[in-house]
Amino acid sequence: MTCWLWVLSLQLLLLHAVLPPAGGCPARCECTAHTRAVACPRRRLTAVPDGIPAETRLLELSRNRIRCLNPGDLAALPLLEELDLSENVIAHVEPGAFANLPRLRVLRLRGNLLKLIPPGVFTRLDNLTLLDLSENKLVILLDYTFQDLRSLRRLEVGDNDLVFISRRAFAGLLALEELTLERCNLTALSGESLGHLRGLGALRLRHLAIAALEDQNFQRLPGLLHLEIDNWPLLEEVAAGSLRGLNLTSLSVTHTNITAVPAAALRHQAHLTCLNLSHNPISTVPRGSFRDLVRLRELHLAGALLAMVEPQAFLGLRQIRLLNLSNNLLSTLEESTFHSVNTLETLRVDGNPLACDCRLLWVVQRRKTLNFDGRPPACATPAEVRGDALRSLPDSALFEYFVCRKPKIRERRLQRVTAAAGADVRFQCRAEGEPAPTVAWVTPRHRTVTAASAGRARVLPGGTLHIRDARPGDSGTYTCVASNAGGNDTYFASLSVQPEPAVNRTPGEGRNDTQVAARFPLDLTTILVSTAMGCITFLGVVLFCFLLLFVWSRGRGQHKNNFSVEYSFRKVDGPAAAAGQGGARKFNMKMI
Repeated sequence: MTCWLWVLSLQLLLLHAVLPPAGGCPARCECTAHTRAVACPRRRLTAVPDGIPAETRLLELSRNRIRCLNPGDLAALPLLEELDLSENVIAHVEPGAFANLPRLRVLRLRGNLLKLIPPGVFTRLDNLTLLDLSENKLVILLDYTFQDLRSLRRLEVGDNDLVFISRRAFAGLLALEELTLERCNLTALSGESLGHLRGLGALRLRHLAIAALEDQNFQRLPGLLHLEIDNWPLLEEVAAGSLRGLNLTSLSVTHTNITAVPAAALRHQAHLTCLNLSHNPISTVPRGSFRDLVRLRELHLAGALLAMVEPQAFLGLRQIRLLNLSNNLLSTLEESTFHSVNTLETLRVDGNPLACDCRLLWVVQRRKTLNFDGRPPACATPAEVRGDALRSLPDSALFEYFVCRKPKIRERRLQRVTAAAGADVRFQCRAEGEPAPTVAWVTPRHRTVTAASAGRARVLPGGTLHIRDARPGDSGTYTCVASNAGGNDTYFASLSVQPEPAVNRTPGEGRNDTQVAARFPLDLTTILVSTAMGCITFLGVVLFCFLLLFVWSRGRGQHKNNFSVEYSFRKVDGPAAAAGQGGARKFNMKMI
């Protein structure tokens, strides 16, 4: 008897739950009294059905064949709070269609055929907080489309054919907190249109054909905390000033074509706590890429092309808790890359060809306390432990595979090279160690040259330093530094480059003519100076000559101009001499 009473009570309860409200229930709908909900999904309705109770608060008309909404279609539902018209074939919504729904908080128009929202459609929807216009055919958002939605907090306009957003399309959305723009035909973002969203806290921009972020895109969004940029295949760089003025706590730039960590753009984001740069073709994380992100707790670089994380790459990350480097090309992750590993709680390095050697010793030592998020990393080399998870390695493996051997340079003989200017020079530096050491050279000017260096000097595979087009300024002592996790070894080489001999050549002989012209430039200034110096020298000589004549002329009359000369012939022996002997002769001479 008790069992029958319990069954009867349950039937009465269910019957009461589905009883229609006082105003009845449409024939093809289901009404729930205690929630005041009317559900008419998949009923092939072509219009809003008649007979909906006036007390209805939730009305679901999704997946029907409604084509148009006119004023008065919903006028009998003043208490309606949530309206779902998703996945119909609505192509037109007349102004005032929702004017008699002052309590409406949620309006879903997703998956229809709307191409344009005329002004006045959302009049008197003062309490609307969520509007979903996604998956329609919208081409443009006109000015003041949403001006009456002062309480709207979340707007979905993705999956449309949008090609343009008017400058004042978002005017009036003073309380908007979340905006999603995705799968549109937008090729640029208007900083002026976004500037009306002063209270915006989250902006999601997905699957867009935008090639660049401009400096003014987000300058007028001081309250923006979460920015998501996803699937922008044309984006190759995040400009240094593109995030200026923002105080983000979360930033996601994924599935783009940026090839480097946007360190310059991140420089002023000191409040950032979560950064996601996954699925971008980034191959290297340079030293100090995140040095200014002192509050960062989560860093995601999964599914990129990472092959190297340089020492001190995570310098400055004092509060890092989660690091995700999964599915990359990393062979190791050294402890020296971190500011401190003591704060790290979760590490994802699975999906990398990890070499289990001393560089991963710090991970193995923490393998029982470190959280791998259910995906523990495994060894790729050496062959003896290939495929073994780091967490399952026994303690004995620490002394067998995780011990480093300091680098040792094989050839210690000092290399002294004397080369002519313009020649190519090579210095060898072959080192061995465990793990394989990296080789870098330090020039006499204290510049470090590596395999990635650009310029006339670079390091070839095997550690050889190659200097092209040697110059006298390259002379000096070069230092080879071979290093690995076990230490380093150094080696020295000397270079002397002889300068080119000075050769006189006739004009038109190419290089020397260019050098002479460069050394003695023939310009207007040079000609004027040379002419002035010549004139001054000439005038000085003339003045000196006149001065001598003046001095000489002042001395005339004080000396005799005439003087006499007496000349005696030399005596000659013999008669002829005697016959011609006539004595001494005199004559006068006058000095002119």
